[in-house]
Amino acid sequence: MARNQTAPASPVGIVACDNVAGHSRFCRISSTSQLYESTAMIPKIEALFPGQGQIPEQFRIEQPIRQECYLIDGELRRWQGPLQDVLSPVWMRTAAGNQQKLIGAAPLLSEEAALETLDVAVRAYSNGRGVWPTMSVGERIKCVQRFTSALLLKRQEIVTLLMWEIGKSLHEAEREFDRTMTYIRDTLEALKELDRASSRFVIQQGIIGQIRRAPLGVVLCMGPYNFPLYETFTTLIPALVMGNTILLKPPRFGVLIFQPLLEALRDAFPAGVVNTVYGDGEVVVPPLMASGKVDVLGFIGTHRVADALRAVHPRPHRLRCVLGLDAKNPAVILPDADLELAVSECIQGSLTFNGQRCTALKIMFVHRSIVDDFLGRMSARISALTCGMPWEQGVMVTPLPEPEKPAYLAGLVDDATACGARIVNPGGGASSGSFFYPAMLYPVTPVMRVYSEEQFGPVIPIVPFDDIREPIEYVVASNYGQQASIFGQNSDLLAQLVDALVNQVCRININSQCQRSPDSFPFNGRKNSADGTQSVTDALRVFSIRIVVAARETEANREIITDIVRDRKSHFLSTDYML
Repeated sequence: MARNQTAPASPVGIVACDNVAGHSRFCRISSTSQLYESTAMIPKIEALFPGQGQIPEQFRIEQPIRQECYLIDGELRRWQGPLQDVLSPVWMRTAAGNQQKLIGAAPLLSEEAALETLDVAVRAYSNGRGVWPTMSVGERIKCVQRFTSALLLKRQEIVTLLMWEIGKSLHEAEREFDRTMTYIRDTLEALKELDRASSRFVIQQGIIGQIRRAPLGVVLCMGPYNFPLYETFTTLIPALVMGNTILLKPPRFGVLIFQPLLEALRDAFPAGVVNTVYGDGEVVVPPLMASGKVDVLGFIGTHRVADALRAVHPRPHRLRCVLGLDAKNPAVILPDADLELAVSECIQGSLTFNGQRCTALKIMFVHRSIVDDFLGRMSARISALTCGMPWEQGVMVTPLPEPEKPAYLAGLVDDATACGARIVNPGGGASSGSFFYPAMLYPVTPVMRVYSEEQFGPVIPIVPFDDIREPIEYVVASNYGQQASIFGQNSDLLAQLVDALVNQVCRININSQCQRSPDSFPFNGRKNSADGTQSVTDALRVFSIRIVVAARETEANREIITDIVRDRKSHFLSTDYML
């Protein structure tokens, strides 16, 4: 149906909901066709939010965390300017009604303060002659290990903050912390292996050479709110160990989780090697890029923001970008797919952490011959999901951290229903406060926004197809090219899909959801989905550059190189390596 055609009547339903104080406020329901289910769902959503006494004692934040310091030049400097309030997506049940909980405050640095942190990082790098970039690999590894030991002591505190700041379930928050620790350890082991491989000399065509890797300069690390610890450290750690100096800009949500790390960062690394830039990204980040002093941008977010930041850099040919960007990963369910397996993987792939992952399954193409069975199974599985607060056992659907997200998702649902889709699962699309109940939409067509927009939330669009050329053409035409999942048992058909998609996306998952792990696998994307490859090994290479020290193979040069190596006169020209 074209957008300028008259759509079926499907207005948004609005009902007044009584809250615990006897007041009323308006809550959204998805459409008149879902009036009964949504009306019944809203009180259930309201009841999910806890009173103070319902919060387990070990996860309580009794008093807001007032963070007034930021890390600069090896000191925790107290910020004398304004602070930003940090509100939790967890609303609290009070006598005055459900209200967002204030959990802390963080610095709102000015442009001038941000530029000062940049100057400190530039000075610490000192055109590659600073203490950190000239330090041996072994010494840099020891610094990271000291930091890791201190980080381990903060596990409970960080896990609690992940639950309160971004609504991540206890299980997923613990997984994020533990995966971060594993990533750091694997990165150090990969660096040792790289150092061992680089320690030998090569003699070719009468030239003696040693090829090692050197740092690039000042790196601006900006992680996303959905994995504020893990994704930030997948750029920060490899950039650090390769000898670069760092500006760490915490994400908009997840800012407080870095507060427990400031002392550890200060104590583990030389002054100026790691500096933190807090504040409104639109205020502090563009001036950093416009200065031309940032050598590498490590950013995970949307391609629009990445393009805007790259555009203001005055020396784009000197700027290296390591970007993890948008994705609209499809699942293709073939007629002979194991539906029990496919449904299980698609539920996990689309709704883990409410679908707020770049690797989430964001659109599903289901063969028309099995689509009714698939919809029924998916709807039943959604209804069986545990919804609630992050600390509750087995919870999967939790509050959303972005205040504007429920309204955005509602807009996608309303657009789809206005263009002919229906909400398949009972209560789908009902929302109140920060909570949005998952909505499965069918049949989704190209005229609907959710067909092409990355929803980054618990909305599941289902597209029926008759010929596998239909999902293939979708992927070819898409602006995104991260991953795809294909479900089926016919090896001929699966092979055909693999060959069709392998030049469109960077990972194809057979009978499993899209994912980043294991971290030894390359993680990248085509089109608007990424720039640069991330994995434990690839990240070390992307934050460094190969350097060759070479000499003609003469007796005099042999003696010079032998003297330098034997007496350990150079950190770079050396045969030493880490075991």
